[in-house]
Amino acid sequence: MAVRKKMMPEISMVDITPKKSVHRIAVAEGSISLSGRSIRAIREGSAKGDVLAVAEIAGISAAKRTSELIPLCHQIPLNVVDVKLRIKGGGVSCTCRVEADWKTGVEMEALTAVSVALLTVWDMVKKTEKDEGGQYPSTLISGISVVRKKKVG
Repeated sequence: MAVRKKMMPEISMVDITPKKSVHRIAVAEGSISLSGRSIRAIREGSAKGDVLAVAEIAGISAAKRTSELIPLCHQIPLNVVDVKLRIKGGGVSCTCRVEADWKTGVEMEALTAVSVALLTVWDMVKKTEKDEGGQYPSTLISGISVVRKKKVG
């Protein structure tokens, strides 16, 4: 009996050749829930270093490398990547604004920045997040979404 191959659709990047460059803005946000011990460690600087500053830099770097991480994303010359983290309630919130003058949107760059920034926070506080069994019972990254997308021009 012959094995039938699955029909695969053609995979390719979207052709943006006919599109005009316009100013594009995307804002994404998300948060990470942490234990009280981790929040104290961030405030006191007793984690691996300045958690919020390192996470902001990681987010900026991630936005710039989005096309390397997501296979069909276009390389976009970014004008600005602004990543802000702050302690909020029982965790850390992250907001990222990305702008570019280009033919396609920058929401994937904003989402990638938020995701990597929050993963960086987790990495930097994992020592205080682990329970006796080495698990992360209260650590949760959530709410990652595009909160605003705008095209000017």
